[in-house]
Amino acid sequence: MRVFAVDHSSQADVKVFVVKNESQADLKVFKVDYEGQAGNNDGKWFFTKYSSSAQKKIFYTKNESQADVKIFFVKSSGQAGWRTAAKKHFFY
Repeated sequence: MRVFAVDHSSQADVKVFVVKNESQADLKVFKVDYEGQAGNNDGKWFFTKYSSSAQKKIFYTKNESQADVKIFFVKSSGQAGWRTAAKKHFFY
């Protein structure tokens, strides 16, 4: 998934909150280094330089209650993926 982080919630397709513990997350995200490594709604994200080249624009909320999806950044691509399948539709 190619993503771009926006500055205002009104610009975002999805509002996300970064949780402190993996067990609190809906989605475990791994940041890939190259666009070709980005997955298809499986938690492997490539951060684009321009919003126009992103598949989804995200906004990092300060409060968990404002988020559509809670994410946790993992250290390996094998750890990436959905914990809460009910939230998958936000990234289609």
